[in-house]
Amino acid sequence: GGFMPERVGIGDAELWLGDCREVLPGLPSVDLILTDPPYGIGFAAQPTDYQRKNGMRPADWDNAPAPDWLMGLMQEKAGKMIVWGGNYYSLPPTRGWLSWRKPDAPPSMADFELAWTSMDMNSKMLEQSISATNAERVGHPTQKPLRVMAWCLSFAPDAQTVCDPFMGTGTTGVACAQLGRKFIGIERDPKYFDIACRRIEDAQRQASLFERVEAPTKPVQEALL
Repeated sequence: GGFMPERVGIGDAELWLGDCREVLPGLPSVDLILTDPPYGIGFAAQPTDYQRKNGMRPADWDNAPAPDWLMGLMQEKAGKMIVWGGNYYSLPPTRGWLSWRKPDAPPSMADFELAWTSMDMNSKMLEQSISATNAERVGHPTQKPLRVMAWCLSFAPDAQTVCDPFMGTGTTGVACAQLGRKFIGIERDPKYFDIACRRIEDAQRQASLFERVEAPTKPVQEALL
């Protein structure tokens, strides 16, 4: 903390370097919040004015999950919500859980991870090995596989604008770029923020390259009909 949040625009993405406790209250509503909040997030001992109004006192959040008021704010801001590690939070009961199963998880690691969703739908499971994700790794300890985040987006097909308040290295934003969704990401660690900017820029460039390659064939197809 201590510095003013900075905004970077990359195509359809709006990326904020700053603390989501400060940035999120000022952002407009979004269709979907898809996020994987860290559990030892190093919350500062200085609550913002917004938090003081909401009854938060200076405290050491260092090894605690995101506070309940922040989960509440996220629910107010989003039409739909998907929160990895949602089993750690006081969220309303749901039947629409998502589960990522890791067939190659070592005994020291969980066999699966759970995401809470606000959706009234059947619970679903995706199997994706950890080793298959190694090629994507960019140095973030809890980075989710791109396939897992893209899979999450498939449960909110109408969500045009997606926000990830704990963006990390930007995997949610990469998935959004590939699927043509607008993205708003917030990350407080400058190292991860820079990686996210690069990854999202690359993903958008590749996506627009696909569009240009595919575009010329459309009139030809119409002429054949």
